[in-house]
Amino acid sequence: MEVVAVHIRELDPSASPLDYYGFELRRAREAAGLTQQALGSIVFCTGSLIGQVETTLRVPTREFSERVDAALGTDGTFSRLVGLVLRNQLPSWFQPYAEMEARATNIATFQAQVVYGLLQTPAYARAVLEAGWADKLDDQVAARMERQRILTREKPPLAWVVLDEVVLHRPFGGREVMRQQLTHLLNLQKRRQLRVQLLPFGVGQHPATAGSFTILRFDDDPDIAYSENYDKGYMTANPDVVRDCSHRYDHLQAAALSVEDSAALIARVREERYAEQPGPDRSSLA
Repeated sequence: MEVVAVHIRELDPSASPLDYYGFELRRAREAAGLTQQALGSIVFCTGSLIGQVETTLRVPTREFSERVDAALGTDGTFSRLVGLVLRNQLPSWFQPYAEMEARATNIATFQAQVVYGLLQTPAYARAVLEAGWADKLDDQVAARMERQRILTREKPPLAWVVLDEVVLHRPFGGREVMRQQLTHLLNLQKRRQLRVQLLPFGVGQHPATAGSFTILRFDDDPDIAYSENYDKGYMTANPDVVRDCSHRYDHLQAAALSVEDSAALIARVREERYAEQPGPDRSSLA
């Protein structure tokens, strides 16, 4: 019987977090004496998917990583690695900001076009990324959801978010996606460390006409101001810039609706613009 040699792609674990993950997954699987098919059966996926992750053709999810840790007894190794892998899927120019965002103890942001990334639902995030012509949508959405984990960690940052009212009316993804997104914003208002305010249409002149920006504050490091355009981010600790952004943000907060009135506006827009559509009347079909 002829034996067919199967070429196994050799990975350089130092090439990227994804290469390191694939290298370690193959090593741990083989050490456990499992084939790709056998491990796939244990973690409820195909052996082909295991092979794709091992060869960096697929980016692992957090759920996949947690199941692999349980199956291989790797004490959380892959659950820890997947955070680095997913962050690496973010655009290269955005990764330094994401690293600082994850360390911040206080986040203050004004968003003029879309819901702040940390507050987006998966469906809304997909629609926003798709509109921006992002590649590898599944991986980009997973990376954005991974960023949001800072809001549910043991000591989350204090986050103040001011959204221009136009954000509520721009229907990314359609009626149901927007309804779910606005419902999510209302649910987030219940968190003690998170506050969302709306800058209403009635406010004409305001000091953020240049667009969205974010201020990150830290316990032991200088504050940082961040803004971006379509292909790059600008992050600075220049005290004059940070001070100017902070003053502008204070004015925006003063002009914005209160947290309670903002929630009422979100709920009203949700019902007026994105109400659930009644199903077809089937009584006449009998």
